[in-house]
Amino acid sequence: MITQTKRNAIRQRIHDRIRRKLAGTGERPRLNVYRSLNHIYAQVIDDQTGQTLVSASTIKMKTGGNVAAAKEIGKAVAELAVKQGIKKVVFDRGGCQLVQGELKNSTPTRKS
Repeated sequence: MITQTKRNAIRQRIHDRIRRKLAGTGERPRLNVYRSLNHIYAQVIDDQTGQTLVSASTIKMKTGGNVAAAKEIGKAVAELAVKQGIKKVVFDRGGCQLVQGELKNSTPTRKS
């Protein structure tokens, strides 16, 4: 069985490889989604200035890191991004191997 520390090291290595290939700009910032054991975090980041433009997480929600919470986080980030005039983003899956489950459900609302 793979240990938690090794699993995180593998995820970080994959994330670093992805980040070498993509970057967010002012016109099209990067949407970073991270899923921990208990929570889901989403941020819209402008890599040119190094600023987080929009963020949301399940820490304040009572639902935790399940699929319903992922949909709420996706909707919250999309609404906040539209208020700031952000229409398109570059999706950064944060080193997760597959875009499925909670990660998948946090992303469809970003397109609206």
